[in-house]
Amino acid sequence: MVSQAERSGTEEVITEEIIKEEIIKEEIITEEADLTPLPTVRISVRNLVEFILRSGDIDNRRGTMADKDAMQMGSRVHRKIQGKMGSAYQAEVSLSESFDCGDFVIKVEGRADGIIQEDRYPVIDEIKGIFRSLDSLEEPIMVHLAQAKCYAYIYSLQKGLSQIGVQMTYCNLETEEIRRFRETCVFEELEQWFLNILEEYKKWARWQMEWKKLRQDSIHQIKFPFGYREGQKDLAAAVYRTIARKKQLFIQAPTGAGKTISAIFPAVKAVGEGLGDKIFYLTAKTIARTVAEEAFSILKQQGLLYKVVTITAKEKICRCEEPECNPEACPYAKGHYDRVNDAVFEMISTARDFDRQALEEQAEKWQVCPFELSLDVSLWVDAVICDYNYVFDPRAHLKRFFAEGVKGDYLFLIDEAHNLVERGRDMFSAELYKEDFLALKKEVKEQGKRLVRGLDQCNKYLLSLKRECADYEVLENVGMFPVFLMNLCGAMEKFLEDSRNQELNQKVMDLYFPMRSFLDTCDRLDEHYVVYSELEPDGRFKLKLYCVDPSALIQECLDKGNSTIFFSATLLPLDYYKSLLSTKKDDYAVYASSSFDEHNKRVLIGMDTSSRYTDRNRKQYEKMAEYIRKAVSTKKGNYLIFFSSYKMMADVAECFENILPDQTELVLQKSGMNEVQREEFLEQFSEGRDESLIGFCVMGGIFGEGIDLKKDRLIGAVIIGTGLPQVCNEREILKNYYSSQNRDGFRYAYLCPGMNKVLQAAGRVIRTEEDQGMILLLDERFGKYQYRSMFPREWADYDTCTLYNIEEKLQKFWGNVQEK
Repeated sequence: MVSQAERSGTEEVITEEIIKEEIIKEEIITEEADLTPLPTVRISVRNLVEFILRSGDIDNRRGTMADKDAMQMGSRVHRKIQGKMGSAYQAEVSLSESFDCGDFVIKVEGRADGIIQEDRYPVIDEIKGIFRSLDSLEEPIMVHLAQAKCYAYIYSLQKGLSQIGVQMTYCNLETEEIRRFRETCVFEELEQWFLNILEEYKKWARWQMEWKKLRQDSIHQIKFPFGYREGQKDLAAAVYRTIARKKQLFIQAPTGAGKTISAIFPAVKAVGEGLGDKIFYLTAKTIARTVAEEAFSILKQQGLLYKVVTITAKEKICRCEEPECNPEACPYAKGHYDRVNDAVFEMISTARDFDRQALEEQAEKWQVCPFELSLDVSLWVDAVICDYNYVFDPRAHLKRFFAEGVKGDYLFLIDEAHNLVERGRDMFSAELYKEDFLALKKEVKEQGKRLVRGLDQCNKYLLSLKRECADYEVLENVGMFPVFLMNLCGAMEKFLEDSRNQELNQKVMDLYFPMRSFLDTCDRLDEHYVVYSELEPDGRFKLKLYCVDPSALIQECLDKGNSTIFFSATLLPLDYYKSLLSTKKDDYAVYASSSFDEHNKRVLIGMDTSSRYTDRNRKQYEKMAEYIRKAVSTKKGNYLIFFSSYKMMADVAECFENILPDQTELVLQKSGMNEVQREEFLEQFSEGRDESLIGFCVMGGIFGEGIDLKKDRLIGAVIIGTGLPQVCNEREILKNYYSSQNRDGFRYAYLCPGMNKVLQAAGRVIRTEEDQGMILLLDERFGKYQYRSMFPREWADYDTCTLYNIEEKLQKFWGNVQEK
């Protein structure tokens, strides 16, 4: 243990030396800092009007569902319209104005699409791209017009105008047809309208300023809550310095390094020094979210005032059986926007906890959607714990924080960052299947002739590609397909506006949203993508926009904040992850020390067996089973055995059951296990069992990472095979892409992803300082440098073994640890 005196000394390193050092540097760098004496609350014009003026129901069935973010798809149309407006038209004009509220300032800012200088008075032009028919627009949409009027007020105020024009320009994204609405605004009326909106926002801004003062004062009082483990002080210091310098840091932190609190504590301290304002703690696993919540809770026990919300997926938190977001199917959707602002203000003003339970209770009290409530609460809290997709996924990211042109003083803490590579590829890719177009065409039949024509056009295009594809085909581009999809989107929008057949409407939307995603992805196509078609084994034909290198798009998202900390227990090799998660050349990297006693574990490589596909046979399976039998017979306890596939697991299990040691129980992971089955499986791994428990699992599956079996709940893992992904078309596309970039294609497509699964599986053993356990790697390839070079430092004392001496070596290990 570290004494109180020692703890104070280490704390001083973080709170005095480092903080003062970085503040001095920051002052030197920011000589032109904002000298406004009053604190400032900043809000965009769009967020202001959408927040204050919203009302009515949540309804995703028809009408405006495509219009919400059609601007992202219509940027080219924007530029085209602006380019045709002549010399009197000034495009993309940044406007901002600060409003004195006594003890603080509200700064309203944004960018007008255009200002037209006409003889009588200037005209503010607001352009919106939509999919619906322009004939259905009898007047401008209220929030759109409100945005334009805000810009008109700011411009009039700054130019001293008595009158100004406001023009709404709507463009159909399918036909590029344009419809304009124009009105004249008198300054006095415009000012009264704007100030009324601002007055509504003042109570929110005032609460925010008062809360931040309390928060900042409390941050200065907290100290690191534990005695620093070996290397943990340096790790926390590295995080703080990275944030202070607005850089990115990659941390390889083995289990036991205390990476969660070592990231959160200095990040909170950095917020206290004005180096950031909101922390986003991102993870792919539910258990990691729980650990982050616990870390914040520990700091709150010292008096930290910090509001933290955990965002739960809509499907999990929805109060209805199915998340049908419309007022007919969901009582919480009806009138949601009429009540939600009051629900949010009450919660942020009075609540201490913003976890799932608290959100569900508040939603029930106010009869609002709990998922939408959590998103609104996220605007006002100090930290957001959520899945990666809320920051990176173009279809799901929090537009209030990460929409085009929106930035903030965000600090990103990315846990289990090794998962972000494949998740990034998935989030930035898109695919469509030919069969889905044909199936929907048969469903709608004569109910929508325009819709049928659009579906037929897309189906025929994909059919022409299918005829050229024997297995898979890499394509130079997508040809005219996006145009056909745009036409079909328009037809679907019209159909959904008119149709009252909810079952059929749902089938239309099931194709509509993937199409929208595909079109959105088309706008991002560049050298980081491969376009390919594939005839799948089941006969389905797909066209895919595959983001092989997600680094540029991930970096684009992270550039909306101040600093990013990537960390994981398996972020090896670091150069691989740095190349796929960042485009910056000056990122920092740290290999954190482990505080665990190296003598408490034993890593052995079985050199006389192989899991290569060509070597798989009954004899090899029998040898693997015998290896397992001998390994688990040396000490009674719980073991996990990891395989590269369900097929191999079943084949080895058949052999192992014939030689199952006495007082040993065998359990197997089943494909498609739900959360209840998963928990039941893990509950069997209890301490103090009368017999040994052997669990057969699949590498990279639900038991391959994210489970925490401490002490005697798990004393060993046997990992059979190198975890290399199965050879398939997509992996070959990856390999060929990186080979064409003069990089090791096999390493990028197979070796690194495979070894990460091995390291994750091995990481299930040794979870605390008291744990003791063995790790047995069965495959002669582990003895080759190509694989050994990817071992973590903690495995430097690995040894090799054979079937004939495995028992002897493990008996010696267990004998040594028992003598300690």
